Amino acid sequence: MKILILGAGTVGTSVAAALASEDNDITMVDTDVPKLRELSEKIDLRTVVGHASHPSVLAQAGAEDTEMIIAVTNSDEVNIIACQVADTLFRTPTKIARVREAEYLAHPELIGRGRSSIDVVISPEQLVCRHVQRLIEYPGALQVLEFADGRAQLVAVRAREGGALVHHPIKELRNHLPSTVDARVAAIFRGGRSIMPEGHTVIEVGDEVLFLADRRDIRTVMSELRKVERPARRLFLAGGGNIGRSLARLMEGAYSVKILERSRERSKLLAEDLQNSIVLVGDCADEDLLREENIDQTDVYCALTNDDEANILSAMLAKRLGCQRVLSLINRPAYAELVEGGLIDIAISPQQVTLSALLTHIRAGTMVRVHSLRRGAAEAIEAVAVGDRRTSKVVGRAIEELELPPATTIAGIVRGEQLLIAHHDVVIEPNDHLILLLTDKRQLKKVELLFRADASLA
Repeated sequence: MKILILGAGTVGTSVAAALASEDNDITMVDTDVPKLRELSEKIDLRTVVGHASHPSVLAQAGAEDTEMIIAVTNSDEVNIIACQVADTLFRTPTKIARVREAEYLAHPELIGRGRSSIDVVISPEQLVCRHVQRLIEYPGALQVLEFADGRAQLVAVRAREGGALVHHPIKELRNHLPSTVDARVAAIFRGGRSIMPEGHTVIEVGDEVLFLADRRDIRTVMSELRKVERPARRLFLAGGGNIGRSLARLMEGAYSVKILERSRERSKLLAEDLQNSIVLVGDCADEDLLREENIDQTDVYCALTNDDEANILSAMLAKRLGCQRVLSLINRPAYAELVEGGLIDIAISPQQVTLSALLTHIRAGTMVRVHSLRRGAAEAIEAVAVGDRRTSKVVGRAIEELELPPATTIAGIVRGEQLLIAHHDVVIEPNDHLILLLTDKRQLKKVELLFRADASLA
């Protein structure tokens, strides 16, 4: 596919790296010459210097025969106009724009599909808020991914001493769960290395275990891998920017929320906008302030400022002062890998969250949802089985009959409203939603071909 990416920031770079590895023809547009030169040395792509919304620049970048434009510059207005230009002048089939400003998002009639030239609007703030919300709702989870409109969830958990299944083989999981609950261990990461789970595989302390279950059964399964943590009630959000404000607004109805903002002017706006949250003015690294606000009695501390270093330091301070669980927003991948799992429980990467949403729309076809895992090294995919036994390589066949690529696991099948755990004898039916885990992204093409209906097979 020929793809034009506008904006060489962290999101644009992440998307380019992910797509270039899948044999796509990528062109990157930005005004930063040194940045483009650096990217061209690391990634197989073409670069064009210029303003992303200018027709002449888009023409130079090959917009005439581009199949998809992904506008992720730092300016909402540039992203919106670039999509307008691509649609009007070049008839680009698919146009994706990142839009951050809440004023635009509050009026879908302005930028919604069918109302404008944008086919897909991506809001990083909304995506991150939803991501953090799920982490708060499931204490102890490292990642919570939704499939089939939330009917099934893939959850990553760190195995801890005291979990009933720790030091035991996976096959014993079935014996521990109630008869009405079923789950599947889809992957295990140990020491940064993926382990294909088999019935005899023993779960060890420190393993990152990914399991699939019905959303109603998540807490029951998590209790097998670690001691159950009490539900969160008191939240402390450091940073009153777009993400902090949106998260406070989302959570204040069900939780006790305090939000800390350095700017007095911004704090006044937050106090007017939020209904039930306590708004504080101060520095998130102020130890005395955190003590005064009883950080040791706080269930979850979220560092959500625009400064990675401030987020890391304040989260570590909150943990040292007695906060039960701390989450930190970190933009630099190297920082996230260094600090996660130590004093900081979870490092949240806005780029990875946004990348997952973009990949869902980029892959399209039978791939209806894509989640990026392990800093982009692995993926969880929801694929739809289309066709019949004559035209499909999967429909009408049991899971054990499928020619799955190496390092690929089918964790479950959503059929209607029901989640079926993927046992070897389950037969796939038309319109089943299969949830797969790829620990080696190089196998993606083979997975796509497996699920593609082909009339020539009839």
